[in-house]
Amino acid sequence: MPNLFTLVLQIAVVLVVCRVAGTLFQKIHQPRVVGEMFAGIMLGPSLLGWVAPHFSAYLFPVSSLGFLNALSQVGVIIFMFLVGLGINPRELKSQGHAAVLTSHVSITAPFVLASCLALYLYPRLSDDSVAFTSFALFMGAAMSITAFPVLARILNERNMLGSRLGTVAIACAAVDDVTGWCILAYIVVLIRSSHSGTPIWITLGGVVGFALLMIYGVQRLLKRFATSFEKRGELSENMVAFVLVLVLGSALCTESLGIHLLFGSFLMGAIMPKDPKFVRYLLDRFETVTVTLLLPLFFAFTGLRTNIALVKGPEMWLYCALIVLVATAGKLGGSMVASWLAGMPAREAAGLGTLMNTRGLMELVILNIGLDIKVISPALFSMMVIMALITTFMTSPVLELLCPDEMRRKVARPERPREVVLEPAAFNAAGD
Repeated sequence: MPNLFTLVLQIAVVLVVCRVAGTLFQKIHQPRVVGEMFAGIMLGPSLLGWVAPHFSAYLFPVSSLGFLNALSQVGVIIFMFLVGLGINPRELKSQGHAAVLTSHVSITAPFVLASCLALYLYPRLSDDSVAFTSFALFMGAAMSITAFPVLARILNERNMLGSRLGTVAIACAAVDDVTGWCILAYIVVLIRSSHSGTPIWITLGGVVGFALLMIYGVQRLLKRFATSFEKRGELSENMVAFVLVLVLGSALCTESLGIHLLFGSFLMGAIMPKDPKFVRYLLDRFETVTVTLLLPLFFAFTGLRTNIALVKGPEMWLYCALIVLVATAGKLGGSMVASWLAGMPAREAAGLGTLMNTRGLMELVILNIGLDIKVISPALFSMMVIMALITTFMTSPVLELLCPDEMRRKVARPERPREVVLEPAAFNAAGD
C-alpha cells in the first residue's frame, strides 16, 4: 500500500517548486512550462539528490515512485488527448506551400541526421540488447518532434497566433506531431514485437484495423457529442465522464495492441469533432487539473529519472554537444532552408526554423517511452533531456534576435483558416 503522507507531501512539494520555477521563467520571457521542466530536473538526483541526498531519499523513496509515476501517466494520457483535440487535420491541408514543404523537411532532415549520428553513438552508448535499427529509428523520431502546445504558448504570449509566421509555424508543428507519433508508433511496435514473439505483421494489422475502426466508426458516433452540445450549449456530467471513458478505453486498446497508452488517447483527441466552441468547452473541462496538478508530477518523475552526473567526462559531454548540434541543425536548419526555398524571406524563414526547433514536453514524453522500452540507456536519456531543455529554452531569445517585432506581427492572409491556431488555447497554462 502507498504511504499516503509521503505521496501527498510529494505532490505538494512538486506543485510549489513547479509554480515558483514557472513564474520565475515567465519573468525572463520564457513559457511557464520551461520553468516546470527545469523544476523537475532540480527535484531529481541532478540537483536535490546531489545537494541534499538524505532529504531527497526521504521525499522520494524508491518504493513510492511507482505511485507517482501512475498519477503522472494519467495526466499525460489526458494531456495527449488535449493535444490531439487541438489538431484539426482537415484544416492543415489548406495551408500554403511553405507550410507543406517545411513540415515534411522538418521531419526528414533531423530524422536523417539523427540516424547518421546513431552510427557514431550506438557502439558508445548502447549494446547488443538493442538492435541498431531500433536505436537509429528512435533517435530519428525523438529529434524530429516539435512541441505543438509549447509553440502555441510562445506564439500566444507574443500575439503571433494570427501572424503569417505564427500561422505557418502552427500548421507545420501540427503536421510534425501527427507524423512523428505515427513514426514512433511503428518503432514501438517493431521493438515490442521482437521481444513478445508475436509476428510484427499481426501487430501492425491490429493497429491498422483499430485506426480504421476509430476513424470510420467511432468518429461518426462522436458527432453526437457535438450535436448535443450545439442543442444545449453544454454537455451533461454523464457525457463528460463518457468522453473520459472513451479516452481511457482507446489508450488501453493501443497498449494491448503493443504500442503505448498515449497513442490511443492522442488518436481519440484527433478524431473528436472540431467545432471551435465544442473544442474550447472540452478543453475548459479537462485542462485545469491536468495542467496544474498532473503534468508537474510528470516533470518531477522525469527529473527523478534524469541524472546529469551520468554525463561525466569530456567524452560524454562531447556526445551531448553532438546531440544538441544535430538536433538543432536538422530541425532549425532544415525548416529554415525549406521555408526559404518555398518563398519566405530569409529572416522570416529563420524565425520559422527557430519556432520549429521547440521540443518541450512532447520530447520528454517520447524519451520516457524510449527509456521504458529500453531502447535508450539512462545516460543517453539524460543527454536527450538536456537537448530538449536547451532547444526549448533557446526559442524565445533567438526568435527575438532574428525577427524584428514588425515581422513577428505581420498578419496572415485572410484566406488562411483560423481554427488550427485558435484551438491550442488550452495550452496557455500548460505551455506544452
